[in-house]
Amino acid sequence: MTTIDFQQSILAGIPEQLPAPVTFDTSVNHAPRRKDILSDNEKKLALRNALRYFPEHFHGELAPEFLEELNTYGRIYMYRFRPKYEMKARSISEYPCKSGQAAAIMLMITNNLDPTVAQHPHELITYGGNGSVFQNWAQYLLAMQYLATMTEEQTLVLYSGHPMGLFPSSPEAPRVVVTNGMVIPNYSSSDDWERFNALGVSQYGQMTAGSFMYIGPQGIVHGTTITVMNALRSLEARTGSKGRLFVTAGLGGMSGAQPKAANIAGCVSVTAEVNSKAIETRFSQGWVDEVSDDLDKLVKRVREAVDNKETVSIAFKGNVVDLWERFADEEIPVNIGSDQTSLHNPWAGGYYPAGLSFEESNRLMASDPELFKEKVRESLKRQVMAINRLSEKGMYFFDYGNAFLLESSRAGADIMNDNGNFKYPSYVQDIMGPLCFDYGFGPFRWVCTSGKHDDLAKTDRIAARVMEELLKEAPKEIAQQISDNLHWIKEAEANQLVVGSQARILYADAEGRMRIAEAFNQAVKEGVISAPVVLGRDHHDVSGTDSPYRETSNIYDGSRFTADMAVQNVIGDAFRGATWVSLHNGGGVGWGEVMNGGFGMVLDGSSDASKRVSKMLFWDVNNGISRRSWARNEGAMFAAKRAMATEPGLKITVPRLANENLIDEVFRNAKTLKNKDVQ
Repeated sequence: MTTIDFQQSILAGIPEQLPAPVTFDTSVNHAPRRKDILSDNEKKLALRNALRYFPEHFHGELAPEFLEELNTYGRIYMYRFRPKYEMKARSISEYPCKSGQAAAIMLMITNNLDPTVAQHPHELITYGGNGSVFQNWAQYLLAMQYLATMTEEQTLVLYSGHPMGLFPSSPEAPRVVVTNGMVIPNYSSSDDWERFNALGVSQYGQMTAGSFMYIGPQGIVHGTTITVMNALRSLEARTGSKGRLFVTAGLGGMSGAQPKAANIAGCVSVTAEVNSKAIETRFSQGWVDEVSDDLDKLVKRVREAVDNKETVSIAFKGNVVDLWERFADEEIPVNIGSDQTSLHNPWAGGYYPAGLSFEESNRLMASDPELFKEKVRESLKRQVMAINRLSEKGMYFFDYGNAFLLESSRAGADIMNDNGNFKYPSYVQDIMGPLCFDYGFGPFRWVCTSGKHDDLAKTDRIAARVMEELLKEAPKEIAQQISDNLHWIKEAEANQLVVGSQARILYADAEGRMRIAEAFNQAVKEGVISAPVVLGRDHHDVSGTDSPYRETSNIYDGSRFTADMAVQNVIGDAFRGATWVSLHNGGGVGWGEVMNGGFGMVLDGSSDASKRVSKMLFWDVNNGISRRSWARNEGAMFAAKRAMATEPGLKITVPRLANENLIDEVFRNAKTLKNKDVQ
């Protein structure tokens, strides 16, 4: 297809002539069948909802087809409207547009749905089993048409993938405002999500899926590398021995980063995965070195790799429970362990129980969801038992923010200690929170819209130069973080991290992000970089996400179940210059468990972009630092005071620290008086 044909297809939106039906393409990874949750009357409503995108003369042919999709897959995806052009991030110059910012957003959307990037591309799901860009292909077609025709004085409004329309605004306003899954709080159960999604009225956008900011597993590999590296450092500090073996599960969208991160950290890793297509994808991309489906051979290979001090990543094609139990029986010296299956979505493809094949599980979760739930619960109990056995031998196990501890506790597994808390920490509590988030370090990312690898290489060099300058003047509290990230960016090219768009990720604080972004903008202005650069970040950050079992799990003042920070983040980003903003119910730990706020920003080399960089990025980070400081997190209090010293206009409310001995004494005295009164 030529560029002109591609542009005309986008401008056409929903076609005037009904496309021919398509056959189900078995060459790509598809979403599992969702359970049949709607009543007959609700199915009729779902049909009416789907047909409203199309002229009435299409309805006679589409209605039975959409009902068949709903009954077969549990959703109406509108497969026949999937575009015929290759889905990938093209050069920004190839997208039809009246607004360069809108063209950048179209690029990001098509990257999210690239089959080499997306987990279930034909169901418009980018990662996590249910992280959707849109609910159906009609929404995609209409949104792309709106973006291609909008001006710099219009804003596109998206309600859970549905393009509500173009509304007059101003050049300073965001070009797109996205909300996903914003249901009334009392309607956030897993069945609520299934019902609303099947009706076509709400979707689970995760964060970077529904925010169009996903950049493949690279987007998580850096954070995973930092986590694994510091877990090994922590193990060495406690035991004096250098750990070599990391065991985990999951090779999907986000979890697929684990073997690559383990390689960068220099250890042996074994990652279990039941989906053969996911393993094939990661192996073909070079993100995993070896594949084994034989536990006998795997045990022998792991012992050999550890003894020889190899750096190697091995994918185990099989169930993680079988892996954990065998390693526990064999007393394999696992040093660090975790899990990154999609347990935020345990009943619909996020976790596959032991004793069933991948195909059997997919059938059972739709045909007998209650039996499937029981199988999952029993599997989690077994998994925890094996993990406990290895932990007693010295393994450091941490929850990787996928709701493993939460769902295991709900299943009745032996996961709680005597105090009623989880036996194992969240990786945010032990590692990412105190080392990174509290100091403002998080997953700053960028995409070169030219599509040229040469431009990406130039951004790597620019970012490295800025980090070197920052390291020279850095206080000791953050020198290690800057040093680790400087090493990361210098090695990025050699690690072959790019999947899909020419993108990069780097953990940086507010100062680092602003200085790197300004340097990029200047390079675009001078023609050193040939096209605009898109900035963004993950939800896995200091400021954008309120998630009591992950990003804000190291908030101990009682506010970790509040979501003011995420909402304030989006509002503040919107009027400080973000190109698009997004707010999501749901994320890596589940619908109803987290609120995510995100942004995208286009650097086009203009002075206007330069102003937006300084105002918006400063707020985007320091919003989270101020909240963490108020929670009395030591690193955040340091970061807040440092930020105020650099910006006279910033006044953060700093907490006064109570004397713990005084609190204990007052409490004891009050209790004594109460006992006397009772007597």
